[in-house]
Amino acid sequence: MTRSRGAWAGSALALLVACGGAPADPGTEPREGPRNRHLLVVIDGLRPDYVTPAQMPNLHALGERGVVFTDHHSVVPTVTRVNAASISAGAYPETHGLMGNAVFFPNVDPAGFLNTADRSDLLRIEQAEAGRLLTAPTLGERLQEAGRRMLVVSAGSAGSSFLLNHRVAGGGIIHHEYALPEALGHAVRERLGPPPAGAIPRHELNRYIVDSFLEVGLDHVDPAVTVIWLTEPDTTAHSLGIGHPTSMEAIRGVDEELARLERRLRAAGRLDEFNIWVTSDHGFSTHTGGVDIQALLAPFAARRPDGSPRIVTGGGAIYVRDGDPATIAHVVEALQAAARVGAIFTRDGSAPGTLPLDLARLDHPRAADILYSPAWTDAANEHGYRGTSASGGAAGHGSTSPYDIHNVLIAAGPDLRSGITVELPSSNADLAPTFLALLGLEAPETMTGRVLTEAWTDRSGAPAERRSDEVTAETSDGRYRVIAHRSVVAGHRYLDAATAERR
Repeated sequence: MTRSRGAWAGSALALLVACGGAPADPGTEPREGPRNRHLLVVIDGLRPDYVTPAQMPNLHALGERGVVFTDHHSVVPTVTRVNAASISAGAYPETHGLMGNAVFFPNVDPAGFLNTADRSDLLRIEQAEAGRLLTAPTLGERLQEAGRRMLVVSAGSAGSSFLLNHRVAGGGIIHHEYALPEALGHAVRERLGPPPAGAIPRHELNRYIVDSFLEVGLDHVDPAVTVIWLTEPDTTAHSLGIGHPTSMEAIRGVDEELARLERRLRAAGRLDEFNIWVTSDHGFSTHTGGVDIQALLAPFAARRPDGSPRIVTGGGAIYVRDGDPATIAHVVEALQAAARVGAIFTRDGSAPGTLPLDLARLDHPRAADILYSPAWTDAANEHGYRGTSASGGAAGHGSTSPYDIHNVLIAAGPDLRSGITVELPSSNADLAPTFLALLGLEAPETMTGRVLTEAWTDRSGAPAERRSDEVTAETSDGRYRVIAHRSVVAGHRYLDAATAERR
């Protein structure tokens, strides 16, 4: 990125009570710290190289007057719901326990994976896990403790919206399929009517969601933190690919929604209340066809005494349910022999030629025995966009490629510096603790993300420094070698990429 130097009141009081009571008495709120609001706009699947003056003039202009983070990271696995949970918990899967877009909970379904896009599957997990859908407190819960609120307004999946504020915690969720509390959904439909029918690009749905915030959510919930999730360009790019004319139209559409959001807040005299943060949940790669994982696992397939499968797999995760080390080693060897498989992780890295799950911040009791990434390359597609991944479909994400890991973070607002570039690494797990710190609130110890003080107007002290290193593992015969690149800032680790080499 180059650099140069009305709200609808309606039944607000009644709805505030439904959302968890009237706003706290200002005299009871903590007095320390700025009081500006935070508005996080998540543009699903936005790559950093999309943000140009020609393609996204409004987001580019936001960066010119604010802060551009040039080394922002998606949380691994680089998929939507993992990153929604990481934004909510201010932590990595090692802490919050949401391990993938598809997850395995044998006490819910011993035969296969659950789809975290489906809110009903998340509710099944929550019930089976005694209320612990996530194994860490969330931003919404911390705000509620301080008498503040969080609002989620989403055009994405029902599951990703729920993971952003699954306890609702005195605030609310507005999604095009449901709302919590229900009174909030009734208010949206009374004001805006039903959500538009799905079509790609999903301009109308994104507009409806932005209007839900502007015309209902902002005044009814009075949030200290709002997350607006726009479903493009992810939806269109999955179907048509990166750089396709319709995918680029989708990008222009979300850029216009960002401009419209700012125009409406400015017209209402409220723009200066907000620090506006724009990020994405992951990058994107062109897909070139994936490994046939079922065929690869077939020699090891068997049934347990209860009739359920001994090995289950989904989204790059493989569970060997009896934990047999020999079977795990044999599965790893088969993966290492498959050219379309990239970096491989095991729980402690004890299988030769594998990295430990901890390297990717994935070492949780819910984690799989084996996690593998598709192989990736730097090759360009027909439209000139670099980055391929050995997965199915036209395009997508989920690998340890830098094209999937590196995503967008651009911010501007009253608490943030103007016209600067931040080259230190950051991640989606850093957002929640940063918001809390700017609100003068202490983050829970489980929030292991880094507070991004380098972007603050009142930053003080020596700037943090980056340390980079490389971690490798290889088989005894040298035929397979895995390499991970990571950065460390003030004790906070970021996985930059991981790849495999075969000889």
